[in-house]
Amino acid sequence: MARTRYIISYDIAHPKRLYRVAKTLEAYGHRIQYSVFECPLDPLRLVECRASLFDILHHEEDQILFISLGPAATDASLRIDSLGLPYTQASRVTIV
Repeated sequence: MARTRYIISYDIAHPKRLYRVAKTLEAYGHRIQYSVFECPLDPLRLVECRASLFDILHHEEDQILFISLGPAATDASLRIDSLGLPYTQASRVTIV
C-alpha cells in the first residue's frame, strides 16, 4: 500500500494526556517540533493511529490535526523552510 506523508500537530490541555499523545505518535513517525510530528502512513496505519489517539483525548478540550502532504514516495518534492532553527529531516532508516 502506498503511504501518505502527514503532519500531525496537537494541542492538548492536560499534561498527562499530552505525554500520552506524544508517546503514541512516536510509534508512527518522528517529532519535528514539540507538538508536531511527520508521519508516513498507509491507510491502515492512519486508522490505527487515529484509533490510538481517539481514546486519549478529552474531545471538548483537545485537538489533533492531520495534514496530508501527499504521497510519501515523492520525498524529493517536499520542501520545508524554517525561520530560526533549521529544519532537519530525520533519517528514513528503520532498525528492527
